[in-house]
Amino acid sequence: MKKLKSSDGTLIAYEKTGEGPPLVLVHGDTADHTHWKMVLPTLAKYFTVYTIDRRGRGKSGDAADYKLELEIDDVVAVLDMIEEPVILLGHSGGGLISLEAALRTKNLSKLILYEPQGIYGADEPETIAKIESILREDGNEQALLFFLEKVVGIPSNEVDMYRQTPYWNVLVNATPTLPREMKAETEYKFESTRFKDLNIPTMLLYGSESRLSDKKATKMLDKSLPKSMITKLEGQAHDAITTAPDLFTEEVLKFIQSD
Repeated sequence: MKKLKSSDGTLIAYEKTGEGPPLVLVHGDTADHTHWKMVLPTLAKYFTVYTIDRRGRGKSGDAADYKLELEIDDVVAVLDMIEEPVILLGHSGGGLISLEAALRTKNLSKLILYEPQGIYGADEPETIAKIESILREDGNEQALLFFLEKVVGIPSNEVDMYRQTPYWNVLVNATPTLPREMKAETEYKFESTRFKDLNIPTMLLYGSESRLSDKKATKMLDKSLPKSMITKLEGQAHDAITTAPDLFTEEVLKFIQSD
């Protein structure tokens, strides 16, 4: 993987694959750049794809003090490194980071957000404390199971599917970074007026089986962004990237290739 320095000197790793217009992918919490593995072969047929390891994950560095602002800076550093307008796609916590990054760069052609966190509602402090407690007492995997099933609301059959794949180890290894990111998303205050001039064509993805808070966040964003459209992923929840990769890439390609 290649690396570049972010604003605070932290090295951010990214993998570059394929040929065509640049497409930057920002994974969510409890993940790394390999989260895109099932959709990457299709996307790389049409785009030069940059898959980022967010700070504290994979091959990227980290800093002693965590701030959401630093994660936003990380993504902006990647976007501004690329010498032509970029399509930016962010999932979950990476969706919030991508939304904020869009305000800090002029190097975007299109924006895709899949259920960004922190827009509507927030995780209760007790929930975050519970995850921290499970991490200390029972380890990463039990904390991850609690988060996926009780917080995100992923059906147990989907969780079982994850556990049978090599990707499960990625999720488990990334779990210690979860409380700090949940706290940052809880502290984030969405102000719709800040985005009234974000005139970038934007697709807002959500799953028909997703949490009510994610559906409401999608509607709030649609009202706040001047050039947005909503796409529902029928029969899916928070992670169609893994559970329905063909459907996900079909909708993404349809949007990007539209005028």
